[in-house]
Amino acid sequence: MTRIALVLASLMLLATAARAEQQVRAAWYGNELRGHRTASGEMFNPDGLTAAHKSLPFGTCLVVGNPKTGKSIAVRVNDRGPYTPGLALDLSSGAARAIGMRSSESVTMRRC
Repeated sequence: MTRIALVLASLMLLATAARAEQQVRAAWYGNELRGHRTASGEMFNPDGLTAAHKSLPFGTCLVVGNPKTGKSIAVRVNDRGPYTPGLALDLSSGAARAIGMRSSESVTMRRC
């Protein structure tokens, strides 16, 4: 019985960690890639609410927030990147605009 309780407690901790909010550095990209295909195969729309992440599965929903403005938005991972050292997330310009992000900044990120 103790082993079952330990397994259940471990699963609950893992589920909580998966939803934990992280502070990450992010940048955005826009019109220069309009109409190009993303790594998922869809056409990039700079006005969309999408993001690039190095390892999260395509279609993953993330809530990204800007601590400076208090605004947050749900985005969908549809591309790979960023490839700039120190960055964990690239947002479409539409998503960056929605949270008041002007350049590369620290943002909060968690799964939806």
